Amino acid sequence: MTDQSYDLLVIGAGPGGYVAAIRGSQLGMKTAIIEREHLGGVCLNWGCIPTKALLRTSEVYTNMKHASAFGLKAEGIGYDLDGVVQRSRKIAKQLAGGVGYLMKKNKIDVIMGEAKLKAANGKGPAVTVNEKGKERTITAKNVIVATGARARTIPQAGLEPDGKLIWTAREAMTPDVMPKRLLVIGSGAIGIEFASFYNAMGSEVRVVEMVDRILPAEDEEVSAFALKTFQKQGFKIDTETQVQGLKKNKDTVTATIKTKDGKTEEAEFDRVILAVGIVGNTENIGLEQVGVKVERGHIVVDEWLSTGVPGVYAIGDVTGAPWLAHKASHEGIICVEKIAGKNDVHPLDVKRIPGCTYCNPQVASVGLTEAKAKAAGHEVKTGMFPFQGNGKAIALGEQEGFIKTVFDAKTGELLGAHCIGAEVTELIQGFGIAMTMEATEEDLFHTIFPHPTLSEMMHESALDAFGRVVHI
Repeated sequence: MTDQSYDLLVIGAGPGGYVAAIRGSQLGMKTAIIEREHLGGVCLNWGCIPTKALLRTSEVYTNMKHASAFGLKAEGIGYDLDGVVQRSRKIAKQLAGGVGYLMKKNKIDVIMGEAKLKAANGKGPAVTVNEKGKERTITAKNVIVATGARARTIPQAGLEPDGKLIWTAREAMTPDVMPKRLLVIGSGAIGIEFASFYNAMGSEVRVVEMVDRILPAEDEEVSAFALKTFQKQGFKIDTETQVQGLKKNKDTVTATIKTKDGKTEEAEFDRVILAVGIVGNTENIGLEQVGVKVERGHIVVDEWLSTGVPGVYAIGDVTGAPWLAHKASHEGIICVEKIAGKNDVHPLDVKRIPGCTYCNPQVASVGLTEAKAKAAGHEVKTGMFPFQGNGKAIALGEQEGFIKTVFDAKTGELLGAHCIGAEVTELIQGFGIAMTMEATEEDLFHTIFPHPTLSEMMHESALDAFGRVVHI
């Protein structure tokens, strides 16, 4: 039976869905959100937040091991794996609870259950909700699908995860043992973050990547610097290499690996992490019944996040790359404001979405890489400033890394920024603001950066692109 009707109904309470719901409520819409598992979605519960908690632990542990470099003494250094995991889970639980508070504050109805779209009945889209075996139908003027994504698996040669020996990201953040030998398949952000954590905690880590460089979405100079740094930290990294099969033993996994020289080898590992991308959660939510188009595992939408089916929209990971929480949240705002008829809404510009990888050293970027800027027809000027030339970085004991900027040589437009080093995931937003405001090199030249800070390298990198660098 139909027992409720809303102006806005959101399916999925991740960072895209719950932000969309809040904005809808702010704009006066009667709003509800449906979630089948956890408020906060994968990001808060099993992704962004708990992994950063783990990585923070590994950073502190690494610093403890290098205490003598700071004139400190630390003896008998070790860790409690259960305590490490529990800290991460506590933080995730705290933030998920915060989403519940935000729903109450904004008078949003929270419905815990599984949702499925069904044909409209004249009053707008309809959704059936299964709540612990009880089904009801809800109507809404507008429905936003924000069901997120899950880890991509490789259904061949034993490469399927089993949760015990072969992990996805979910199992990798709640390990019951610290593997002595770990294989990470994939060197994107997820793979490299886990490789960084486990290496810092003492695992022998091997990373296998199919293409010719790690962190392949990043600028080539960043990828090359990261490779050398990780190898210095003890990573074994193979590019242009494939894992052709995994054989599960009693408590180990034997991997068949084909290297770039065409040779095949077998190697034994205690655990394997699959980090080969993600795929949208499009199944069993009624998309086919209402005519929503799905291509290559993701919902097709236009610039305003409309699926083309009246009253049905989609945002976030379920709509495809880049699979980032902040992209999902921003899409939620755009979608709801367009539904509300606001006049100052702007479509998402993918080039202005920052990307961050929380390995050690951190990696962050926004805009075009040097290669992509040239491919797009720009005559470019690039600048680079090393961490070892920055006073704050030296004082922190963080001298590895650089900041690179890419400008249009003719107009001075900032086309991209690419960083590797301590806290660059915090610095990158400065470049994001600059790009949003369509800043040129002159704007960055005239901006006063405080001293001593890491942010001074942003200034120096821009100066370097035009032959005006000061401190190198």
